[in-house]
Amino acid sequence: MTGRSLRGVHVGLDLAWSTRGRTGLAVVDGTGALRASGAVRTDDDVATWLAVHAPDPVTVAVDAPIVVTNPTGMRTCERLVGQTYGRYGATCHPSNLSRPYFAPPRAAVLAARHGWESDPDHRGHADRPAAIEVYPHAAMVGLFGLSRVLPYKRGALDIRRRAFLRLLDLLETIGGLALPEHPRWQEIRLAADRATRPVELGRIEDEVDAILCAHLAWLWHHRPSALRVFGDCRDGFIVAPPPPTTRQ
Repeated sequence: MTGRSLRGVHVGLDLAWSTRGRTGLAVVDGTGALRASGAVRTDDDVATWLAVHAPDPVTVAVDAPIVVTNPTGMRTCERLVGQTYGRYGATCHPSNLSRPYFAPPRAAVLAARHGWESDPDHRGHADRPAAIEVYPHAAMVGLFGLSRVLPYKRGALDIRRRAFLRLLDLLETIGGLALPEHPRWQEIRLAADRATRPVELGRIEDEVDAILCAHLAWLWHHRPSALRVFGDCRDGFIVAPPPPTTRQ
């Protein structure tokens, strides 16, 4: 982002539930174009990355639970997303306080640390960035009119790799992201093209999800009518595009 303002940016965070996993990060500028992306592990790593690439974000879209208050079972927002997107294969893992990594959720700890406000009525500004929870599988279905989620995370390598490459192609259709000319995106494409082992896709998977999350963060601020809110700030909410009226 050399030579460009670091203000007015929007962040995507594909947050691992624990610091043992890989967390993807991405930032887009006010026009929606990708400025930087990467992957880290610890909360301090997240803070260091944000300090360099997005010290004053407007919106942070997190693929991980932010608000979890239910002792057991599934949150209302997760149930609503399942009712809407389950027919496309997009259902949420249940989040509740009986699971140690949700008591408290890692995303809530980061939100408190960085001053992010998780409220569907808050659109964000430099002093109090908005934090929204998102779900990439549902977002892909809604954004791209898919009949089924793309199986790019699990399964046989050839199936997974084809799905991953299709996802990259679909993301490039979002013109505002300006992906093809970004050097890091070119590296991601090359890594996917050449992948011969699942671990090679795994190294870039979280970063790609984070790029999608960053686009959703940008939409939340600039085109909120393109998104729906499932749930509320009291018990947790998930933001996603509406399901498609026609399917590919």
